[in-house]
Amino acid sequence: MNKQIEIIGAPTAFGQRKLGVNFGPDALRYAGLIERIEDIGHEVIDKGNVESPELNMKKYKGEQEGLRNLDEVITFSNNLYEAVNETKERGNFPLILGGDHSLSIGSIAGISKHYENLGVIWYDAHGDLNTLDSSPSGNIHGMPLRALIGDGDEQLVNIGGYKNKVKPENIVLIGMRDLDDGEKQYIKEVGIHTYTMADIDKLGMDKVIHETIDYLKDKTDGIHLSLDVDALDPVETPGTGTTVPGGVTYRESHLAMELLHESKLIVSADLVEVNPLIDEYNKTAYQAIGLMGSFFGEKLL
Repeated sequence: MNKQIEIIGAPTAFGQRKLGVNFGPDALRYAGLIERIEDIGHEVIDKGNVESPELNMKKYKGEQEGLRNLDEVITFSNNLYEAVNETKERGNFPLILGGDHSLSIGSIAGISKHYENLGVIWYDAHGDLNTLDSSPSGNIHGMPLRALIGDGDEQLVNIGGYKNKVKPENIVLIGMRDLDDGEKQYIKEVGIHTYTMADIDKLGMDKVIHETIDYLKDKTDGIHLSLDVDALDPVETPGTGTTVPGGVTYRESHLAMELLHESKLIVSADLVEVNPLIDEYNKTAYQAIGLMGSFFGEKLL
């Protein structure tokens, strides 16, 4: 069934320290994302980019204590929350383009209020489950999922005027291969369903996705996909800020997207961490829109 898809650009770089990721939404548009989705048969509405606070270069590059760029992340998250909430109120499918992964604090805040038990598939090399106490850097792009669960700075966890957007038992992590010690401990304590790269190697992506769907389908009333391009091996997606060798292949990721499309359970998605300033001829954006083609139902035959 064809969808009405609203593209929402989320040009934030405040969650980390590498400039350029704020140009990710436009890099994805330039690479042909909208045309790719329209060719499948969907209607695409491009809402443009969410308003962002001014990027103060002196502050951005300077050393900070505590949570980096906290005020800017809060402002941006609230702006994105409003945009995504409007899309869901219209009954359309929000596709949020990033931007660093801190944007998911705002995007999922705008989605979760429309569901009793939102499920989240976090397709990423990282867990993004830190708090200030466990973070080695203070970068908020390593904290969004923990904030959405309800832990961390009170302003971050209450974006949208409410907290506890996602329950730990409604989350599946896929592609993990770079977890901080505090994240490992937390995953074990609360029992987050996790597939590391070792699990993917042993089981195969087909089994991982089918198990993920089986795990979430009866306990949730909608599933959000948050796809960080650093889940893929950096040979496939070099234009991202936190590369980790030994990642998911492009073909495995296509299969994952095809299976998620076939499940008919995904109600929204983030596509994050595309950074054209450190990319190779916009390769990462082109790879990412190829995955979105499979995600929205593109077939080889």
